[in-house]
Amino acid sequence: MKTIVYPGTFDPITNGHIDLVERASKLFGKIIIGIASSPRKGPLFTVDERIQLATDALAHVPNVEIIGFDYLLVNFVKDCKGDAIMRGLRAVSDFEYEFQLANMNRALAPDVESIFLTPAERFSYISSSLVREISFLNGDVSNFVPANVVEALTEKFKKD
Repeated sequence: MKTIVYPGTFDPITNGHIDLVERASKLFGKIIIGIASSPRKGPLFTVDERIQLATDALAHVPNVEIIGFDYLLVNFVKDCKGDAIMRGLRAVSDFEYEFQLANMNRALAPDVESIFLTPAERFSYISSSLVREISFLNGDVSNFVPANVVEALTEKFKKD
């Protein structure tokens, strides 16, 4: 049974993330969603909130485990007994950075592979940062994120 780790900030989890997890769940015995604390990115949601949002959004995928982490990714993957790191590529512009990251991870942990998946075309333009911006400006993000995330964003940006 192979285990793949899908790391990210997931601030918030989007339908694109969910699409990748659903498809990967058919290819791997176990998927670990590694939610990075990423304090330098100034996330909107705490790690615990992001874990809960992802847990609720992915409850229908039985072979998923969601864990927060705040240290070097390759060490996290080893601690999880992961065989590979999964990364999503939305556009060609993502490739250069992801390629560099994959090579660095390989240099740090030669036994950990990097696997790239592309989201379904209908999700290829969705990003967490765009979702946050649209929601902040009181726009409708219900086509981009699950209902529990819409609710959480609405609550975060509620105007007094």
